Amino acid sequence: MKVRCIIIDDEPLAIKIIEKYLLEFQNFELIGSFNNPFMALSAIEENDVDVVFLDINMPKMNGLEFVRNLESKPNIVITTAYREYAVDSFTLDVLDYLVKPIPFNRFLKSINKISQHIHLQKGNTTIQDETDSHIFLKVDKKLVKIKFDDIFYIESLKDYIKIFTAVGDYLVHKSLTGITDELPKNNFLRIHRSYTIAIDKVKSVEGNLIEINTKRLPIGRKYVNHAKQAILRTN
Repeated sequence: MKVRCIIIDDEPLAIKIIEKYLLEFQNFELIGSFNNPFMALSAIEENDVDVVFLDINMPKMNGLEFVRNLESKPNIVITTAYREYAVDSFTLDVLDYLVKPIPFNRFLKSINKISQHIHLQKGNTTIQDETDSHIFLKVDKKLVKIKFDDIFYIESLKDYIKIFTAVGDYLVHKSLTGITDELPKNNFLRIHRSYTIAIDKVKSVEGNLIEINTKRLPIGRKYVNHAKQAILRTN
């Protein structure tokens, strides 16, 4: 499921930073970026927008006025250099409040919050809550309970995935993207087009290789910056 979003900010650099961050998340689709809130209103009316990254201090209409003027309100994430608008923002039911300059690890937390909230909004019953300890997957015509703590990593095998765990390996008819979306975002990370890993199971990092259990896995070029930040920050 794609999370469709737009950015509204009168600072080109601020837009570029969020655009760059969003490229790290395959399930987020940027519909457009706007430095004019009035043009953004039209985009929201014409598209099914899930989330708006919104600056507050803008000419002609500030961000809080923008939210008040929305007829059908998507999820709002405030992005501002000013902390003093936080109380007013949350009275308008904004989803998150990010203070510039926005560090990537803080943006990552917001992305996780957005993903969980939108899954609940859209009634996606396959998503697992961050507090859940397991997932049921269909293996050989039966549903098997797999504990998150037991998972080392998951490998993509065309139309199947292979889940490597402390108690055995499981072959499941599912895509790597699909299973990754169903795992808790705080500990599972896509590092390659063929691999998703449990961050807390990483033993070592050497160049663009990581060691998990007895296996050395490559980090894909497009994933390397985000993957290393997440792994080194957690371990």
